[in-house]
Amino acid sequence: MQVSDLEASAKLYDGMLFALGYKRAFTMEIAVGYGFVIDKEKDIFAIRKMDSPVTVPSEGFHIAFTAKSRKDVDRFFKAGLRFGAKNNGKPGLRKHYGPDYYAAFVIDLDGHRLEAVNK
Repeated sequence: MQVSDLEASAKLYDGMLFALGYKRAFTMEIAVGYGFVIDKEKDIFAIRKMDSPVTVPSEGFHIAFTAKSRKDVDRFFKAGLRFGAKNNGKPGLRKHYGPDYYAAFVIDLDGHRLEAVNK
């Protein structure tokens, strides 16, 4: 995912993704990758510093991260707000998606829409 400020975005993603069981898999001058704590050598999600303006996908697009528990969704949301993300939907049930669909939504520092979901 493209970011304009790698250092600030890495702090944000460190906090949010740690709440979901991710850990930094690598750190480079232009990118940071994340993987699961149990397999920290492999990245499955990465952010990359862009010198040109960051392009944010269309309004309907977002990335959803699976959470193991509702508490992890809550932690993801709190960490996001603590490190500069904007509230785009507090943690709670989203029954229109399913009876047990518990999610929280944030917008990162560059406008990317993110979700943590436990269902």
